[in-house]
Amino acid sequence: MQIIEETAPKHGLAALLQEKPFNEVNGSGKHNNWSIATRSGVNFLDVEDVWEATGNPEAFPIIMAAIVAAVDENGDLMRAAIASPGNDFRLGACEAPPAIVSTYLGEDLTSYLEKFIAGETSEYKPGKKMLDLGTREVLPFEVPAEDRNRTSPFPYGGSRFEFRAVGSSQNVSLVNTVLNTIAAEKFALFADRIEAGEAPADVAREALKKHWKVIFNGDNYDEANQQMLTDSGVWRIDSGVEAIATLSSDKNVALFEKMGVFNGEELSARQDVLHDHYTGTVEMEALCMVDMINQHVIPSVKAAGVGPLDELSAAVTTITAAVAEIHAAESSMDKAQLARVLRLETMIDIRATCDAAEEVVPAENWTLATYKELMFLDSHVDPEPDFFGE
Repeated sequence: MQIIEETAPKHGLAALLQEKPFNEVNGSGKHNNWSIATRSGVNFLDVEDVWEATGNPEAFPIIMAAIVAAVDENGDLMRAAIASPGNDFRLGACEAPPAIVSTYLGEDLTSYLEKFIAGETSEYKPGKKMLDLGTREVLPFEVPAEDRNRTSPFPYGGSRFEFRAVGSSQNVSLVNTVLNTIAAEKFALFADRIEAGEAPADVAREALKKHWKVIFNGDNYDEANQQMLTDSGVWRIDSGVEAIATLSSDKNVALFEKMGVFNGEELSARQDVLHDHYTGTVEMEALCMVDMINQHVIPSVKAAGVGPLDELSAAVTTITAAVAEIHAAESSMDKAQLARVLRLETMIDIRATCDAAEEVVPAENWTLATYKELMFLDSHVDPEPDFFGE
């Protein structure tokens, strides 16, 4: 991210790492491809690797059962790891997954695990399917059976899971710390029971039955599906502020302490830092909005003699008062909660007022760049000769 921000200006560009810089336009996120392997390179999530290493058809479904259980029990931690103001805007729209933490396995793997639960023991052999785009320029081509579901936050893609909900401004260290910890805890639990004498397949089947609800291969954007997942008990935390607060829950403190990753004090400290970062990000954006209104929108409205001048002046007062209220709050959590309301409610309403002004102010009086100017007008203009350092 640092390299992107440092390199962009050298080419006359601006790097926007905010998750949702343009309203009604696709946001920006990271796809965190996660897998685990032995020291000798055996990928636990690659069925062929597992089969070659073990020759045991039960090994792969046991591994998948542990991960499914980890996601179902710890969706709150996964949501906390991706919490940011920009992600609160981005999640659930324009190809970004919603804030409901389910996992997509694909029809072939899901069907295979259903048969495994029923008692069948056979090697998993993912199928292939042909995709025809209906154009002569691109011939039909083969895609894997687990071809990813773009609406799922955590789809299996054959050899790895893809955590598609990470924000573009975020460091992935906490994300992978969470994924590694929750998976390790489930592997340890499975190992303890197996070493105590239980049959490995029985442990896996019990886990799959208990946690099956978190597997969802359908459309995560569909409101009926979202309600169904919520009603079934799949983790759903729409607010990043509330998600961050789960770091210090009894369940999560016990989990991290059990695995020797964090203690309760360390989790509380990280929770405060994340809440403070959330608040600080919102405050910067709020003060930027005040500057834009005072330095551009209000002067443009005055110059044109049209537009909601009184509403714009009141908007500046509203934002300033909200920032002062945030500063007066006592805890990091309280500050972040107020910041979220300011960013996702108050500033949205004020944005609508500014948009209304833009609609009536003539172009020659409007001093801010419009979507047309930002994204389209220069799209067919040749770059300067030294644009790429030539």
